[in-house]
Amino acid sequence: MANAVAGSLTAQDRQILTAVNTGASSLSFVGSGFIVLCYILFKELRKFSFKLVFYLALSDMLCSFFSIIGDPSKGFFCDAQGYSTHLFCVASFLWTTTIAFTLHRTVVRHKTDVEDLEAMFHLYVWGTSLVMTVIRSFGNDHRHFGAWCWTQTGRAGKAVHFVTFYMPLWGAILYNGFTYFQVIRMLNNATRMAVGMSDRPYVSDARDNMKVLNRWGYYPLILIGSWAFGTINRIHDFIEPGHKIFWLSLLDVGTAALMGLFNSIAYGLNSSVRRAICERMDMFCPEKLRRWLPNNFKYRNLQQESELVALRNGDQR
Repeated sequence: MANAVAGSLTAQDRQILTAVNTGASSLSFVGSGFIVLCYILFKELRKFSFKLVFYLALSDMLCSFFSIIGDPSKGFFCDAQGYSTHLFCVASFLWTTTIAFTLHRTVVRHKTDVEDLEAMFHLYVWGTSLVMTVIRSFGNDHRHFGAWCWTQTGRAGKAVHFVTFYMPLWGAILYNGFTYFQVIRMLNNATRMAVGMSDRPYVSDARDNMKVLNRWGYYPLILIGSWAFGTINRIHDFIEPGHKIFWLSLLDVGTAALMGLFNSIAYGLNSSVRRAICERMDMFCPEKLRRWLPNNFKYRNLQQESELVALRNGDQR
């Protein structure tokens, strides 16, 4: 995370990093806040599959909020800001694993009991996030560095930081990638069978489902893109603690802070959300205004877009 990049950088470098962090975190806050608002306003979105997206967006929003706060004060409130950022950022990528688990359980294992696991999901996400945050306080020399309230200056603190954040992160990336691979492979097999049976309606549905699932297959890349530079920066900082690379720190801060925006676009702006928005626009917006909307965002086109059939059974219970 951004907390550990400001060691030997100049004051001007830290100001640039602060500005990048604030700007990118603000975009993530707006994006994730929009998904949270949609969930609150549109009752038709309150299905279990989208409820998990809501929890993800809420975690992203809070992570971005505490990142924006930056330098609230020294002492207790400063430490609280650092811990809160860590807690909600860990919760964010853990919620992506619950979405992947739900998809796998529904598609591959043909289970319809995912809603019954909601309490276990909360225990897993918030319990793990809290434990990782508490453990991170061990071995840390809390300091007050410009844009961030505390950082790790010793090898022990850096090692703890890596264990409590980057190891669970890459574990989540590997789990998501493996899970989506299994789901997509199964849907591919189903599509081939449908083509062989020459059942045209089923072929059309299967291909629509594959189009949606292929998009979900890119989701692990969001975490990789958001935290690859941060991981490299942590490793470099551990090997050469006295030598900071500004451009690497810049990419670290910028991409990590944009995680909430990436998640809100990929997970949140699906056909259900766009359909709900377009329905309201059809009701309240003048016809002249609707003409200026892109064709792929108009309600009549969205009616033909297939939803994720894999999660329908769980939503209709």
